[in-house]
Amino acid sequence: MKELIRLPLVLGITTIIAATALSLVNNTTKPLIEEQKRRELQASLAEALPSAANGVVVPVLDEEGKVDYYKGYADKDTTQLVGYITLAYGVGYSSTIVTMVGVDTTGVIQGMRILDQLETPGLGAKVVEIKYGEDKPWFQRQFIGRRADELKVDKDGGEIQSITGATISSRAVTNSVRQAIQNLAKKIGGFPQKEKPTV
Repeated sequence: MKELIRLPLVLGITTIIAATALSLVNNTTKPLIEEQKRRELQASLAEALPSAANGVVVPVLDEEGKVDYYKGYADKDTTQLVGYITLAYGVGYSSTIVTMVGVDTTGVIQGMRILDQLETPGLGAKVVEIKYGEDKPWFQRQFIGRRADELKVDKDGGEIQSITGATISSRAVTNSVRQAIQNLAKKIGGFPQKEKPTV
């Protein structure tokens, strides 16, 4: 009889202790995790739009109160708009590739950073590969200085060099970035047109 009472009592005490310990761990680590996420976001924003790195990046919210895109300013007083940042989502070979891309006020890509991908190691995962002696991913570097209408992989007649053996991943990033910039252009009322060269 004592055993029947003792076992549930021990289990109950153990459960209370475990729950209390988990609660304490969560309360201690949650602020640290949130701060780490904030730092990662700031680093990504600075990489996507370097011209706003010493200024400020302001989120623009949609109707539901979620971040739709960002506006970047050269100064902290938000008087000198230098560009926009948006997210692109492309379905790759084995994951959805999430890319943060920044453009200047004319729609030219200033920077980008792949935030999330679970593509095949050694193939599609090369979208984030940094070659020896370099400091930026080579695949992403090809996008800098281009407009949305210039984004096509070489297999589709464009100038973005596909990753060998990973055309699906290459297309996913390229097409999603192009689409994201085109969507952004609609939201902001379009980018200024390229000036035609004078003859």
